[in-house]
Amino acid sequence: MTWTTRAACAVALVLGFLAQPALATDCEDRSFEGRSYTICEVNAAREEIRLFLKDENGKLLGQFFAVDDRLKAQGKRLGFAMNAGMYHEDRSPVGHYRENGEELMRVIPNAGPGNFGMLPNGIFCVRAGRADVIETKRFLRAAPDCTEATQSGPMLVIDGALHPRFLRDSDSRFLRNGVATSADGARAVFIISNERVTFYEMGRFVRDGLKLPQALYFDGNVSRLYAPELNRADAGFLLGPIVGVVETAD
Repeated sequence: MTWTTRAACAVALVLGFLAQPALATDCEDRSFEGRSYTICEVNAAREEIRLFLKDENGKLLGQFFAVDDRLKAQGKRLGFAMNAGMYHEDRSPVGHYRENGEELMRVIPNAGPGNFGMLPNGIFCVRAGRADVIETKRFLRAAPDCTEATQSGPMLVIDGALHPRFLRDSDSRFLRNGVATSADGARAVFIISNERVTFYEMGRFVRDGLKLPQALYFDGNVSRLYAPELNRADAGFLLGPIVGVVETAD
């Protein structure tokens, strides 16, 4: 092989690499204070973050592959996903839910039983150019124009502080997942624990490990992740709301 041929091959390899589509979501495993987590970070100012519950015929999607199949029919694909908030037995959202601009469930502002009602809780809100975790009462005052929104609880971190009811010595441990956002709304970091953790431990990971000021708990025990980058596609029983990043199919 001549020098000219080798150079041409090298250029072709570089161009081929550059032509590969950039990953919309950056997923990786992290360890913090002896606990293992997986995080998936999304540039909310650039990527398409959406929520999914039912198909066009009103049938529950419930699984990551069902969302992906629906998107493939539109020439798109699911780049990342996780369960996104608590739901009733029929998989309908417990709290506020908005999908593609349509409100399917109102905001629930009052305290109540279970983790959802452990105020302050909050809402994950996606709007033009940003995504934010917003405490529920603050959300009601500000009335942001969310295209996608899901309410859950409790908040993990509020303005850089842990939820006031979290106990350092709690023995309530579950696989847990949630989402944290930056102050400017540009970063949305989705978190799932790879082992059983407490609220306090997960909140500390967000506040002190990821150094993000706002974070919302999605759910525990049912927590699941779809991350092709990590060859991970958790399966199981049907889910309620699902959050994901939509990409153009190759």
